[in-house]
Amino acid sequence: MYELVQKDYIAAMKTEELSETVQKITLSDGRVITLVGTAHVSEKSVEEVRNTIDTVNPDHICIELDEGRWNSKTKESSWKTMDIGQVIKDGKAFLLIVNMILASFQRRMGNMTGSAPGTEILSAGEIAQERGIPFTFADRDISLTLRRAWRKSSLWNKAKLLATLLSAAFDNEEITPEALEELKKTDVIQSMMDELAKELPSVKEVLIDERNQYLASKIFSAPGRNIVAVVGAGHSAGLIKDLERLDAGELSADVTELDYLPPGGKAGKVLQWIIPIAILGLVVYLGIAQGWDKGLTLFLVWAGCNAGATFIFSVLAGAHPITWLVGAITAPIAALSPVLGVGIFTGVCESRLRKPRVIDTETLNDDSGSVKGWYRNRLLHPLLVFMLSSLGSVIGTFVLFPIFANLI
Repeated sequence: MYELVQKDYIAAMKTEELSETVQKITLSDGRVITLVGTAHVSEKSVEEVRNTIDTVNPDHICIELDEGRWNSKTKESSWKTMDIGQVIKDGKAFLLIVNMILASFQRRMGNMTGSAPGTEILSAGEIAQERGIPFTFADRDISLTLRRAWRKSSLWNKAKLLATLLSAAFDNEEITPEALEELKKTDVIQSMMDELAKELPSVKEVLIDERNQYLASKIFSAPGRNIVAVVGAGHSAGLIKDLERLDAGELSADVTELDYLPPGGKAGKVLQWIIPIAILGLVVYLGIAQGWDKGLTLFLVWAGCNAGATFIFSVLAGAHPITWLVGAITAPIAALSPVLGVGIFTGVCESRLRKPRVIDTETLNDDSGSVKGWYRNRLLHPLLVFMLSSLGSVIGTFVLFPIFANLI
């Protein structure tokens, strides 16, 4: 009996396809959602969004953006006032790097298709502002999505995640005409999420399912009786399914659980202490067993490997000579701390020694899409120094130290 009632209830939600990309959804309470599935790099999508809003005359608009990305796209001065050194100090360097990579990927796709990425989403918000129509940022912060995926990944999968992002940002492979036409029909960010989910099946739920559920819940909960929702075409099928479940009461519209970063597991906290405890424990053991001269020698070898590798990678990053020394001196200290990283010291130092210029904000978009640009641009360069010096410290500890320790 329950199943029959439930089926009838779901049937109360009706979906009518108005075009290949526009669908009209009537919920059981009579509210109407016009879902516009756009391609983020298609000029036609911009026209379709405007025409749909003109035709439907909604009392509310939902857009597939979070407030942070909206501000970054509409407030060009944000980079001019950003203190890169403070960002690194606050532990947000990785998130900023990921956002730059995502922006670079979108921009490259836009260059290929001849249309700026995300224009149709922005136009929906701008039209809403022009006409005084209330609108909702319906998407979850993309950096939160990636952080949740990161938190659920093993060490190996984290390496694959970073490698996939970097590959997407700097891949200059020519695209075929057929692939280009197909690209115009897709959601660029969603394409990257699909690629990441393919490489990392363990986090598909975070990258794909959670994001669809989040969007559907925000749209379902939006005020108004006549709503236009502008989302990437790749979301449409998943959104309709989740809207059905929401309308049937099978899925909660509360996204609180999806909108925060769960605390790390105990294993991660224990892992932070493993390296300093292992190093100091080995020194003490050798000191007791073979004499303190032996223990001290081993400790100096470890510190030298860490400092030396950090120094070399800081040089490879094109850092200022003073940053080389700061990295070498602080690397062993940072490695013994569960809360500090050498990249914080080198990144902040580089940002202070080579302050950003006006031209760096003007060329940021183009520079973020090439390796040379990351070396040249003073807004990006401290982030590069942060990454490479951190990599050097890891190599010094896990690769060079075991080699030299065996020679003692």
